[in-house]
Amino acid sequence: MFKSSPRPQPIRSVLRAPWSAAARRDSLFLAAGVPLGLPCLLALSDPKNLWFLIPLSVVGSDLLTTAQRSRLHALRGVSVPGRLPAGAGWSARIKAGFTWRQVAHHLVAAPLHAVLAAVALSLWGAGLLMASVYAWAWLIPFGGPFRAGPGWSTTDLWITLTGLLVLALLPWLLDGLARAEIRTASALLGPNRADLLARRVEDLAESRAGVVDAADAERRRIERDLHDGAQQRLVSLAMNLGLARRVLHDIPPEAMQVIVEAHQEAQAAIEELRDLVRGLHPVVLEDRGLDAALSGIAARSPVPVRLTVDLPHRVAPTVEAVAYFTVSEALTNAAKHAKASRVDLTLRQTADRLHITITDDGVGGADASRGSGLHGLRQRAASVDGTFTLTSPRGGPTTITMELPCEL
Repeated sequence: MFKSSPRPQPIRSVLRAPWSAAARRDSLFLAAGVPLGLPCLLALSDPKNLWFLIPLSVVGSDLLTTAQRSRLHALRGVSVPGRLPAGAGWSARIKAGFTWRQVAHHLVAAPLHAVLAAVALSLWGAGLLMASVYAWAWLIPFGGPFRAGPGWSTTDLWITLTGLLVLALLPWLLDGLARAEIRTASALLGPNRADLLARRVEDLAESRAGVVDAADAERRRIERDLHDGAQQRLVSLAMNLGLARRVLHDIPPEAMQVIVEAHQEAQAAIEELRDLVRGLHPVVLEDRGLDAALSGIAARSPVPVRLTVDLPHRVAPTVEAVAYFTVSEALTNAAKHAKASRVDLTLRQTADRLHITITDDGVGGADASRGSGLHGLRQRAASVDGTFTLTSPRGGPTTITMELPCEL
């Protein structure tokens, strides 16, 4: 397909009138920046002032930076975020290079922009003065170097045309100076690429924690729905079938056999549903904590488990769920694949970390890169910024070590 060429813009949208709103806005923005840059320029004009100028700039850099950010936001709608959080100490600021970037702006960039802004704003008066030469030239006395005699001269015409040209080009110059100052302020007073990446990492970590919490909340909702809905219906059905087995005696044996089989299937369905609900989110984990939930897993495990728990305080619910399902999967693997005869399970809480160690005396040779179950355990740990370590030489023993944060 052929793309149509863009329509030419009207001359009114291409040319900027000196009295337009954009020109007034740029003039006000540049004029507000002159008082913030000229004092440093005047101090730099005398080398004797350097001994106190730089320390003064370091101390007052926050005030000048706040003033510059307020000017950018109020007059141009540009928000320049800080690199460090509010209240950061001087050591953190200097270590991050925050203060030196501010000083570079206030001692170099701001004075330079102030000089250019002062020159550009002075062109307003010069342009108006030259463009209106026919209105005030008659006030100059005759016989001088500027006015030889009465009447208008060719010089007056050229001065007028020059003034009109200055007024026509001045809005573009002001816009360019304003854009250059905004880019400079954003680069020196705002966060650099490393800071943006660090904030992005923080945002991703927070969003990931939110996704993990949402997934855990969804598992709890499904568990409640199954427990209060489908499970209750199956229990009621099993009770009715059991009642029918005890009450009905005068029916054909074939019909009684159907009732018996239906009763047994209902009971089996209840057991499977209970296992499914327990696998989604066990009620004991939410009610009594990780210690009681792991004790239940150890009691149901086909392999004897020696459990050691040292948890002075409860950890975050999401971390409890990750630890519970990790231990459950590890014990299943020890019984099903490792053919272990004993498992040692230790949970220990130190400071803000939860340490989990699972050791079995099985055949070993486990590889997290080949087994989807072990890879899932690694992913569970990583979902809450935890670590997962597997040591499993051939012949055993296999040791799984996990460290999880107590709070997200």
